[in-house]
Amino acid sequence: MAKRVRKRPMSEINVVPYIDVMLVMLVIFMVTAPLLTQGVQVELPEATAEPLDSDNTEPLEVIVDANGELYMNIGEAPETPVDAETLMQRTAAVLRRKPKTPVLVRGDKTVDYGKVVYAMVLLQQAGAPSVGLVTETPETVER
Repeated sequence: MAKRVRKRPMSEINVVPYIDVMLVMLVIFMVTAPLLTQGVQVELPEATAEPLDSDNTEPLEVIVDANGELYMNIGEAPETPVDAETLMQRTAAVLRRKPKTPVLVRGDKTVDYGKVVYAMVLLQQAGAPSVGLVTETPETVER
């Protein structure tokens, strides 16, 4: 007695090759997605962040005021604005002498976000390996 082989109807689709293709595409996207993002490396403080270690190294601070003017906590007159070239030169000089100097940006909360990013880009171009943002500790809300 001969066995009858059951044929699949044409309406059934074999999805195994589609799953294989999907997994390959997923791997390709996972590998290429991080390469497509551009930006400035920033170490943002967390809500439960501890203060910086006081290893007697004064941080290099760049201040961006409400008008978008740049100031530095080093130099002859820290209360006068500096231009982009001066900021980069002074930052590079400090980092050549003390490469482990922390670099921080203190931006006014009303200033355009692009001005703060511009200051961070200048610091990165001057050789700062990482840039931190200075924030105030939020006040506790009573409920």
